[in-house]
Amino acid sequence: MKSRQSGPGAAEGPDDAVTLAARLAARQVSAEAVVTAALDRIARFDPALKAFVTVDREGAIAAARRLDASDRPVGPLHGLPVAVKDVIDTADLRTTRGSLLFADHVPATDDPVVARLKAAGAVVVGKTNTPEFGFGAVCTNRIQGPTANPYDLRLTSGGSSGGSAAAVAAGLVPLAQGTDFGGSVRTPAGFCGIVSVRPTPGRIAEPGRDLAWTGLASHGVMARTVADAALMLAAMAGPDPADPLSWTVWPPLAAPESSLAPAASMLRVAASADFGVAPIADTVRHRFDAAVARIAAVAGPVERAHPDCAEAPAAFRTLRAAQIERGLADLVAGREDLLTDPVRWNLGAGRGLTARSYLEAEAARARLSRRFVAFFATRDVLVAPAASVMPWPNADGEVLAIDGRPLADILDYLTVTFVVTLVGFPVVTLPAPSDDLPFGLQLIGRPGEEARLLAFAARLEAEAGFAWRAPPPSMEIGP
Repeated sequence: MKSRQSGPGAAEGPDDAVTLAARLAARQVSAEAVVTAALDRIARFDPALKAFVTVDREGAIAAARRLDASDRPVGPLHGLPVAVKDVIDTADLRTTRGSLLFADHVPATDDPVVARLKAAGAVVVGKTNTPEFGFGAVCTNRIQGPTANPYDLRLTSGGSSGGSAAAVAAGLVPLAQGTDFGGSVRTPAGFCGIVSVRPTPGRIAEPGRDLAWTGLASHGVMARTVADAALMLAAMAGPDPADPLSWTVWPPLAAPESSLAPAASMLRVAASADFGVAPIADTVRHRFDAAVARIAAVAGPVERAHPDCAEAPAAFRTLRAAQIERGLADLVAGREDLLTDPVRWNLGAGRGLTARSYLEAEAARARLSRRFVAFFATRDVLVAPAASVMPWPNADGEVLAIDGRPLADILDYLTVTFVVTLVGFPVVTLPAPSDDLPFGLQLIGRPGEEARLLAFAARLEAEAGFAWRAPPPSMEIGP
């Protein structure tokens, strides 16, 4: 059985994750066959995409054979090939973090989120490309890249989870893990026309997080369909005593088609192209307006409104800069010549910050969060673009201007996503209907309400064309 998901240059492609999971659980197909097929697609198409830094063919097939030998399905992801972003540790599998400093680094243990994926039955087939340490607009580093956009190989797949996004969009794997600080799951998902979830902080426990009480960075889920994203999120989610953000008892995750989920027409939907502070390309604004009109046809009137976000840009810059400088300065000391320019810029932005400036940024973040809470007292979903620009040529590097208007710095183009990072509300990214380059939307909901967002996204996917579409066969990806 084949789904409408198809790989680049192919009339048919692999089944979606939900379909594959059902077939694997019923033993209609072996894990080895499914994993080998994914590895073969990677071998065929990835030389042009450069989505993967490391592929573990031998280890993945061995893991699949162990699953086939089990008496019953190991978990909900039994036998599904999954890709992991190359900033996340994987036991006995090279993890470079996109840096020459870790070019030969092989961790001894799995990151807890990888351990959860494996416990759910997933098979890690390889590590996906990222800018160095996940900091950069273009998915490239001195080891690998740049990763190409499956819809136009000249263009960027986005940063920093661009390798994961390209691998999923091109049908190389059905599911991929990503991370998101300022938009690193959402922007690549939008550029590559796939679904992503950046959950409420604590929904996916991170017991190894150094700054345990701050939730600016998050694991994320990347898939081709809403149901697939929900499947992976459920497998990754769960508390851990070592992560204080996970102590909250969030509502359980339900399947997107759950009869308990409210109908789209019952939700109160608002939309904002820029939160009043984000620089936005004219093309993005026009495509956003068209997408909102399409949503209104399903959900009813869409209010144009947003919370007051005036304090967000300065607060995010300070918090991000301080955390990056603290996390990397000692690690890279004396080896700065090995770093890429975006990492050096980010480190420089954090030097000289005072404790008072950091605490003032935290206070501004608290005020912003309370404004979002008040805003959502009378709204259920807030819709915004997933990026301020359309995909640009990889060769152009960082985003320094939009429509000829210079930006303040290399973070400015992320304003439309980092505003939501600050408040920690969950976001589902969904591709808007398009016959051209993909264009993504952020669907933002209240903390803990991922199930509601996924149900709304599933309705838009099924009834209004907000769905992944295969990259064009003319792209000629592969040798």
